[in-house]
Amino acid sequence: MNPVYRTPLLIASLALALAACKREPDGPQPPTAATTPETGAPVADATAPVAPPELKDVIETNERYVVGITYPPGIDRYPGLAKALSDYAQAARGELMEAVDGFGNDKPTAPYELSLSFEKLLETPQVVAVAADGSRYTGGAHGQPLIARFVWLPQQNHLLLAGDLVATPAGWQAVSDYVREQLLTGVTLRADADELEPAERSEVLKNASRMIDDGTEPKAENFAHFVPVLDASGHISALRFVFPPYQVGPYADGTQTVDVPASVLRPHLASTYSGLFAQ
Repeated sequence: MNPVYRTPLLIASLALALAACKREPDGPQPPTAATTPETGAPVADATAPVAPPELKDVIETNERYVVGITYPPGIDRYPGLAKALSDYAQAARGELMEAVDGFGNDKPTAPYELSLSFEKLLETPQVVAVAADGSRYTGGAHGQPLIARFVWLPQQNHLLLAGDLVATPAGWQAVSDYVREQLLTGVTLRADADELEPAERSEVLKNASRMIDDGTEPKAENFAHFVPVLDASGHISALRFVFPPYQVGPYADGTQTVDVPASVLRPHLASTYSGLFAQ
């Protein structure tokens, strides 16, 4: 969780973020079902060969824009995963360039910027996980966070997607309930640590609860970003769900995470993937 924040700044931040978290995400999104991240088109047959894209780090600088993209070494050994990363980066760059092109022959007062780093978090014969973290600046007080997670199953040769992993409304309700409880507990503890007056504490908790409720509605797209947590035997003991700024809290709270244990997930897992999880 993020450091303790102060009132009344917190109340103002929560109020502003309530509106922000309602809108559709501006950045490229990872898929939640069998679709590609940049277009929503169906993913190609996992058995079909995929030509690995040439992933090269990118550094571009001029008076109109700055672009920096880095990839983890060796990720091209998984061509399908490499293509997913490349597609995400190209979509993010395309949105930056669309904003730059909107100036025509003029130029922004400060260069627009895209900073995106892919990091390999996990690699076993059963599962590979990559984090995408960065931001895109196209004016305003701060850049737009770019947060995504990609989980690749080498033996099945495809991405592990939220919409395929848990396929029932009851399953997402169980995940939502668990995540919501953890996030609300964190907010309550921070409010208690601040020793707020009763009225201020009530306002903070009310606004935080509304944001958390909106950001954790029981549907796959709210839980698209996740990373497996493995036990000593290499089985998944939990999924660490990742929530970008604005989804379940104000921008100042940054990226938040909640680990949902396998015991909560197991009754709702698609049978195709249940063997990956700890008993």
